Amino acid sequence: MKKLLYTLSSLLLLSGIATAQETIYPAKQQKGLMFITNGTVHIGNGTVIENATVKINNGKIEEVGTNIAVPADDVRVFNVKGKHVYPGLILPASGLGLIEISGIRSTTDLNEIGDVNPSIRSISAYNADSKITNTLRSNGILLVHTAPQGSLVGGQSSVVQLDAWNQEDAAYSTDMGMHLYMPSLLSRQGGRIGALLAQFGFGAQGDPTKDALDKVEAVKQFFREAKTYIGSDVKTPNLKLEATRALFAKKQKLFIHCNQVKQMLLAIDFVKEFGFDVVLIGASESWQIADLLKANNISVILSQMHDLPTLDDDDVDQPYKTPSVLQKAGVLFCINDDDPQNRGRNLPFNAGTAATYGLTSEQALSAITLNTAKVLGIDNMTGSIEKGKDANIIVSEGDILDMKSSIVLHAFIQGRKIELSDKHKQLYERYKYKYAIK
Repeated sequence: MKKLLYTLSSLLLLSGIATAQETIYPAKQQKGLMFITNGTVHIGNGTVIENATVKINNGKIEEVGTNIAVPADDVRVFNVKGKHVYPGLILPASGLGLIEISGIRSTTDLNEIGDVNPSIRSISAYNADSKITNTLRSNGILLVHTAPQGSLVGGQSSVVQLDAWNQEDAAYSTDMGMHLYMPSLLSRQGGRIGALLAQFGFGAQGDPTKDALDKVEAVKQFFREAKTYIGSDVKTPNLKLEATRALFAKKQKLFIHCNQVKQMLLAIDFVKEFGFDVVLIGASESWQIADLLKANNISVILSQMHDLPTLDDDDVDQPYKTPSVLQKAGVLFCINDDDPQNRGRNLPFNAGTAATYGLTSEQALSAITLNTAKVLGIDNMTGSIEKGKDANIIVSEGDILDMKSSIVLHAFIQGRKIELSDKHKQLYERYKYKYAIK
């Protein structure tokens, strides 16, 4: 009888796991006191505190330290002795919620028709029910900067938290960035295939570099018109020009997607002419002009660590070394994972690679937590385990940067303990059951 009961309970458990993707509900608001005790707390700013306690009240961090009294009455306590406590990781540039399966058009809402679309808002198209979301949470990623794409000016991006019923619940920092996709300045585009086609007279006609420069000039002219519009008393509203108001007021950052040095030099022009707060996304060649970026107060989001260098004569491990170069130059930077196969979930392991090529472990951690929050303009709310910030926290069995030992045990968004099941884990359990693997 006991064996029968055990079998039935096991089947019920497995059936629950098989349908858990649709029954993972956003957690209720965290109220009252909560404590995370006895863990090794990595603050996110380089400080590590052994056997520390984090005191949380109504979703906010109240205290962090070693001499914090835990009341004996009915409060929620998570004893994480021997575990590591980190700030929730932040994915700094993604299409999460805007694209589900690239090959199925109905699940893709990344861009609009036309070259200049500053009034497009990613948050209005964000899908809080994306199946990708839970796989990110399982690796400790709790916040994501989701951005529209486009041929030139893509539109406005927002930061979302990954425990929400809908786009309104998910919104963490709304319309905090405008995105410009810098055209390539290579005289011959398309890589090796493009070169082969060019030999036989195929491919783009004319001068690709001149065409690219003309497009950049057209964008500059648009911003000049927008500046005039904002400074005038025009009563007839223009939606595209009106959408740039926050950018000129420095309540919004201009995220420029580019990799080549020549593109980055053009990005500096936007700082000098318009005074924009510029962030480079991609920036694989940023190590060559790190001092110039520092001098112009330009931040960098490094898109992909596990990749080949941009140029054939660069060191094969240059992408791994670039974070260290920027760190030494004093450039504010963070690390991303834009591999379309990973969909962002390898973010901590990209940082782990940087930690073996010149960064310390805590510097690498900052590159996916506090630095990212600074780049995105949300460091007053999150990015580190400090008093007054949202309790966005993860607890890991081992080093969060190490693929072998990183097992996220608990995750909290604004103090809410969230569910860590996902489609991958469900399939793992499904086929363990099918093949009777214990």
